[in-house]
Amino acid sequence: MEKEVHEQYEYARRRLRQKKILYFHFVLFLLGSLFLFIANRFFGFGEGTTQNWCIWGITIWLFLFILHFIKVYITDRFMNKKWEREQIDRLVALQQKRIGQLESSINEENENKI
Repeated sequence: MEKEVHEQYEYARRRLRQKKILYFHFVLFLLGSLFLFIANRFFGFGEGTTQNWCIWGITIWLFLFILHFIKVYITDRFMNKKWEREQIDRLVALQQKRIGQLESSINEENENKI
């Protein structure tokens, strides 16, 4: 039972660390976007370009943040160690069933030859 409690603790600790890094990424995104916008509008970085480069940078960064959010709150939430163990157990059971079927068919063939 102590092993199970330890696994639950480690899982909670990992999830908390993931969320903490995600929140840090969000704050960094907000501050970085603000910096890019101010640099473009008030300090004149990129004046020679016809495209609004800071919007592209912020959009790409937002896309990366959304991917990070999906990883933390969707993918890792459902596809954790427990899910991996269940999938492995299911695949092993399917393999054992298939091996049993093959063995029984081989035994039947051997009995029919005799």
